[in-house]
Parts: sequence; structure tokens; C-alpha cells
Amino acid sequence: MLRRHFLTLVGAGALAAGCAQSQAETVAPLKLSDAEWKKRLPPAAYNVLRHEATERPGTSPLLNEHRKGTFACLGCDLPLFNSDAKYDSGTGWPSFFRAIPDHLQTKTDLAIGYPRTEYHCARCGGHQGHLFDDGPRPTGKRYCNNGVALKFIPA
Repeated sequence: MLRRHFLTLVGAGALAAGCAQSQAETVAPLKLSDAEWKKRLPPAAYNVLRHEATERPGTSPLLNEHRKGTFACLGCDLPLFNSDAKYDSGTGWPSFFRAIPDHLQTKTDLAIGYPRTEYHCARCGGHQGHLFDDGPRPTGKRYCNNGVALKFIPA
């Protein structure tokens, strides 16, 4: 009986590890040279996605995008946000309170003298924006995104 229980646990662990591995493999990295990125992207998007620039607030047409659909990385088409998570933060940048799980990676940004959480596309590493803890319910998060780093795909 003890051996059967042990084998069941080992089998369940192997199955869980296989599921975790296949989930992590769903976002395969996209690596391109800087010259390839420059050719592939419009200049403003290239500066944001590849060099962590920030677009001027209030300039993105995506601020007024309210249709159902998905907001994807302009660099590689990975879906990052569903339209039901978009809200008007009043900041001048497209904002979301929830991201698609495992499609963003974060790092600490010290560029302006204090730590902020910066987030990037999990596939191509393209800079998207910064994450703050002043968003609406239910998450309390605000993903403040550069509009030039996104494209909208209607449902």
C-alpha cells in the first residue's frame, strides 16, 4: 500500500512537471538583431520597445480604443492584455488592471532615481511600460503601457 501511494505521488509530480514545462514553452523567445528590429518596427515603436523610451502622454490612438479584443505586443504579436482589463487611468497612456498570465516579465527600473517595476513582453523582450499599485479593483494594479508598443486586434 505504501509503495502504491509513493508511485502515485511520483506519477502526479511528473505529470505536474510536464504541464509546467509545456506551459512555459508556450512563449518561445524571439531573438532578432538590432538591425532586424529597426527594419521591422516604426521609429517610435523601435525606440520604446528596444531602447525603453516613453511616448508622450495623450498621443496614443489606443487611449480611445474601447472595442472588444486583444492588445498585443507590436514587436511580436504576443497577446498581452484583454480589452476587458483596460480602463481610463487619467494618465495619458493606455492602462490595464490585469495582464494575460505569463506573457509579461518584470524588472526593477532605477532610471529616474527610485525603483519602479518595468515590464517587458515575455516573447521578444520589448519594453511595454511600468507597473504601479494604484489601479482599480479587483487587482489594484495599473499596467501603464506605451501605446506605440501595442497593436489592437478586434474580437
